[in-house]
Amino acid sequence: MTSLAADELEDIVLLGVPLWGWQVALAIVGVLALVFLARSIWNPTQRSLRAWALGNVVVNAGIAVTGATVRVTSSGLGCSEWPRCTPDSFVPIDTGHAAFNAAIEFGNRTLTFLVLAVGVITLIAVLRSTPRRRDLTRLATIIPLGVLGQAVVGGITVWTDLHPASVATHFLLSMVMVFIAVALYVRCEEPEGTPRVVVGPMLHAVSIALVVVGFLLLIAGTVTTGTGPHGGDAAAPRWDMDLPSVTRVHSVLAWLTLLGSAAAVLLAYRGGAGRPARLSGVALLVVVLLQGVLGYTQYALELPESLVVLHVLGSALTWVAIARLYFATTRLTPNEERVSTEAAAETDHDGERNSAEPAPGR
Repeated sequence: MTSLAADELEDIVLLGVPLWGWQVALAIVGVLALVFLARSIWNPTQRSLRAWALGNVVVNAGIAVTGATVRVTSSGLGCSEWPRCTPDSFVPIDTGHAAFNAAIEFGNRTLTFLVLAVGVITLIAVLRSTPRRRDLTRLATIIPLGVLGQAVVGGITVWTDLHPASVATHFLLSMVMVFIAVALYVRCEEPEGTPRVVVGPMLHAVSIALVVVGFLLLIAGTVTTGTGPHGGDAAAPRWDMDLPSVTRVHSVLAWLTLLGSAAAVLLAYRGGAGRPARLSGVALLVVVLLQGVLGYTQYALELPESLVVLHVLGSALTWVAIARLYFATTRLTPNEERVSTEAAAETDHDGERNSAEPAPGR
């Protein structure tokens, strides 16, 4: 790294404090947080594991929202190189952009280290848990690897001058990480075993359909964004599509998500589903309704920046709610419990095994 004097970093000042001052303060806060939370990492409990898993949901969804802030403020090329910020510096000095834009982009890059730290800490906590579970270890391993993949995609995004395809990939990969983090959050409180459907087959099918339609909705949203006015920089390339047309496709998928959410709530209550499935369905329905109102409002107001950021936040919350509903329709069942269930099914009402059926284990 190029040696830099402190006064060179005073090129960027936030709330009267130079950028290097904020970096030092955040580093100190990070170290203190690690000391305070060391016990939950080295000697984790089920509760602390779920807290760390929830933290992964928050930071992976949060960096997607801060990425939207980068885009609507035209700060995407506030750092024109990767992994350096400029050809001569890892920090934003003489970027050719306003200090505000450089600070926004550099701040978003810095948050990647927070997302990676939470992922690595969660993996350590899972590895330290007793007994160590292979299913949780797999999920916890994928998350930091996904964050590293995000860094690579971020570099490609800069190298392509914010091409909408790379920007879309950047956002969608965050949503994949969110889905895996929700899976980790839910499975932490369940025993290791095989997934078993615990609701009616129709509700489970609707939850799967919502995952598919929900991800298509996210993709359509990125295409709409790549066609719209907020490209992250005035010189950023845009897709040459008709904005009203792609918006209508996005809207149709949103309406399908709303109908699926309503069907999930109806099936959950009429089918006697458990409390997690019922609450997840209601939460999803409420979030989709609010997101729809926000979407039509921002379109009518010609995409004001603040509403665009809120809409991205709503997209992340909608995806979290979809994932939570899906995982609420299944539950891990210990293998020995499955064997007992199968053995009981093979035994008649008099307690004698049906002679036409083989004994367990044969």
